[in-house]
Amino acid sequence: MEGFEARIEEFWTSSVMPTLLEYIRIPNVSPAYAPDWAEAGHMAAAAALLRDWCQEMLPAGSELELVQLPGLTPVLLASVKGTPGFGDLGLTLLYGHMDKQPEMTGWREGLGPWDPVIEGDRLYGRGGADDGYSTFSTVTALRLLEEAGVPHPPCTILIEASEESGSSHLPRYIEHLGTRIGAPSLVIALDSGCADYERLWATTSLRGLVQLDLKVSMLEVGIHSGASGAVPSTFRILRRLLDRIEDAETGEIRLPELHADIPPERRAQVEALCAELGPGASRYPLLPGARPVSDDPVARILASTWRPALSVTGLEGAPPLASAGNVLRPFTAAKLSLRLPPTTDAAGAAAALVRVLEADPPYGARVEVRIDGAEDGWNAPAEPAWLTEAVESASRKAFGRGSGREGTGGSIPFVGSLARRFPDAAFLVTGVLGPGANAHGPNEFLHLPTARRVTHCVAAVLAAQASAPPPG
Repeated sequence: MEGFEARIEEFWTSSVMPTLLEYIRIPNVSPAYAPDWAEAGHMAAAAALLRDWCQEMLPAGSELELVQLPGLTPVLLASVKGTPGFGDLGLTLLYGHMDKQPEMTGWREGLGPWDPVIEGDRLYGRGGADDGYSTFSTVTALRLLEEAGVPHPPCTILIEASEESGSSHLPRYIEHLGTRIGAPSLVIALDSGCADYERLWATTSLRGLVQLDLKVSMLEVGIHSGASGAVPSTFRILRRLLDRIEDAETGEIRLPELHADIPPERRAQVEALCAELGPGASRYPLLPGARPVSDDPVARILASTWRPALSVTGLEGAPPLASAGNVLRPFTAAKLSLRLPPTTDAAGAAAALVRVLEADPPYGARVEVRIDGAEDGWNAPAEPAWLTEAVESASRKAFGRGSGREGTGGSIPFVGSLARRFPDAAFLVTGVLGPGANAHGPNEFLHLPTARRVTHCVAAVLAAQASAPPPG
């Protein structure tokens, strides 16, 4: 693969960047946050843009289809033939997504979610790093392998459009397209993070997730706040209910059904990560004087990768401050996000949450709990030796340094579902969401050199399958 890095940079500049910039301009927010997504047409526009680019750039003989089942977001599916003479190579599935998080407020002056801006090595804008780049990286890797005459396995590329909604539409497509997707021996997913921009990072675990709406109602209508004291505040009742599941002093989750044991090898990997990166192993944009839950970086990383945690991500029932009168409000509702350890049973966790929150409502309040999603996490299976060697070699070729391993506090529901469907498949879960990238928040950026180097690594791992032992 002589000169491969230079060819990737050339191709990325001439063929990828113009379309990637156009992609960022499309406000194709995921359906959970945009109920009118179908009528708005933004998802269809993004899907068509990627389809047209792939149609032009995929290796000759590839099959490409934009599939859309009634009422669901689309899926882009491509099949790329393996190199002739290497028919025993296992199928590889390459995964990414095209839907985006909402805009979010707080973008600094000169930046915006739908206005791509390049500053040095950073491409700012919503969805470039999370994870619009994935389509371009996978297709680029395969096209340049073909150009260079480097053997590679047959590949299926699957780009979905509901990942930011918990991959809610994907199971139907997995069933619908099962025979066309095939039975992969290797899955490469490009929707994860990296602890720094200096090497290829392989994700070792992903947390599960339960999302729910909790609504507390006391009154038929809002009344004068002179009744406060006699009639309990729905916010106070909601706060009491949250105390049933979380210790407000420590943040520890009280329900045993949401916990799991931390495997010794994962703890050892976290300790090695902190020894390698020092304070940079766990860094957040805290305000001056604010501090995280622990001064110990090992404890912080384990808290965000192997322990359950509650976040209140939305509130309803309260007006903005500028228009808030002296009113005792009739209800308060909250969107709760509970991150789960990778090996916790999400369905069991959801059932436990409903049971605890609905039991014996304070003051006889009406308490309504609606589960919005319950997705298991994922703990990576043992890697075959060839893949471990390929990841290490790829990182050294593309980055000049050996690879790293880390767990992540986020969720990629597709990975766990596919692991259950194909229990014998090996996995490489990686990505470009490194320090400061701020996926889901304001000022999200794609670190362009890392995107190109990850592309190089994908190509190198695919090439390594040519000499790997036959699957099975």
